[in-house]
Amino acid sequence: MSKKIPKCIGIILDGNRRWAKEKNLPSLEGHRQGKERLYEVVRWVRDRGIKHIVVYAFSAENWNRSQEEVSYLMKLFEITINNLFTKISKEKINVRFVGETKHFSAKIQESIARIEKMNTKKNALTLWICFSYSGRSEIIAAANAAAREGNISEEGVGKHLWTSGMPDPDIIIRTGGEKRLSGFLTWQSIYSELFFVDEYWPDFSENVLDLVLEEYQNRERRRGK
Repeated sequence: MSKKIPKCIGIILDGNRRWAKEKNLPSLEGHRQGKERLYEVVRWVRDRGIKHIVVYAFSAENWNRSQEEVSYLMKLFEITINNLFTKISKEKINVRFVGETKHFSAKIQESIARIEKMNTKKNALTLWICFSYSGRSEIIAAANAAAREGNISEEGVGKHLWTSGMPDPDIIIRTGGEKRLSGFLTWQSIYSELFFVDEYWPDFSENVLDLVLEEYQNRERRRGK
């Protein structure tokens, strides 16, 4: 039997703060470690022939966290974007940002626009980063756009999703032991294979990824048939 290679993997990056707490570290250190893990996981996914990875980095509800944490996350996000500039040309990675980017500072919005202009069809993988993202908000925005065109259909809504151009994820992984999707890809996840792993995001390993891919190979995907 031929090996099934998923076209797209989604990951909910959960457990940074709990990882830090268990190690008696500031919660902000957990976020920093999570950033470093993301760079590694993107390379692992690319090296396995998978063309798309979409990560849930910051939900719309996360704006309600403490001002200190949100400010740190925005600074970390800015650093992450700048680091991606130096990495994508070497790693052959496209980057797309998904969410309500209007909430970001003008500086971050300019950086997002600049890095997305660097995308090319020649690159091996596209990293989709969901930041200030809500699945319901995405559907509402897409439905309103479809209504303005007079095409309220699955196709009409689908082409206006923030993730337009991204395949629906074959696999969604949530780290940290929680067993829910928390508004991640509400439209796109209806036939995704779900995997909930106990490892916190900073501890997510290449071995865990391979175990998920191995189980995916053994699942029968009927898609309602």
